[in-house]
Amino acid sequence: MSIKKIRLGFLQLLLLVSYAAVADHHAGETIANTDKDIVSIAKGWIKTRATNQASTAAYVKAHMANSGVINGGRYVGFGFVFDPENAGRMVVTRIVDASPASKVLKVGDEFVEVNGVEVNQENMDKLSFRGKPGELVSTILVRVGKKMPIAIARGVISNLYGKAVLLTEIAGANPDNWGVDEITIHESVRKDNVVYVWSEIKDVDWQSKLPYESHVVTRFVFDDHHRITRVGELQEDRFVLEQQGFQISR
Repeated sequence: MSIKKIRLGFLQLLLLVSYAAVADHHAGETIANTDKDIVSIAKGWIKTRATNQASTAAYVKAHMANSGVINGGRYVGFGFVFDPENAGRMVVTRIVDASPASKVLKVGDEFVEVNGVEVNQENMDKLSFRGKPGELVSTILVRVGKKMPIAIARGVISNLYGKAVLLTEIAGANPDNWGVDEITIHESVRKDNVVYVWSEIKDVDWQSKLPYESHVVTRFVFDDHHRITRVGELQEDRFVLEQQGFQISR
């Protein structure tokens, strides 16, 4: 998954996420990087994922613990992921554990209608998946060639996923839409095994083709072997959307 898709996430509002440190011993993993400063590893993660697909995958493999976790940020919705570049089709590629979607959806399901609106390339980021928790959203999806009406109540989603899923999404991303035009690291702070990195991104959105800038604070947790066990971000998502002319309304 590209940094742009991670940022889109898909169209989250400003999130404030707290993270718990992971302190377990990672049995069976290769011990590496014990001679490197974890601040340098954290800054390298930020810089590398802004370059190209292959380098990002290699960096994740080298520096993330096998049991490491990515915190994709909380939001209200169904709890599924799709590839927005799939020619106007909304096909489920991943389902978030313990989400409303996990009870009714399957990977490969394709949404064709949401609250009476037919899904197409132009409206995929405007459909009624987000909104007030508990409200039912009526959909029609196609599963194994058969249309099915399904109503799902929105819920609060904690989008956690591991190293294997991250590498799968990196491998499946479009390399032509990878990276950013400019990234600047303004500050990094370390406290014990936790590192915060404040960076600034300047880029052009791959869908709207409009420029934007965004400040991001990334929090890394490391184990005793300098492996990354948890990553989470605080982003200016609403500010990014407003720079492209979007308005947040109920």
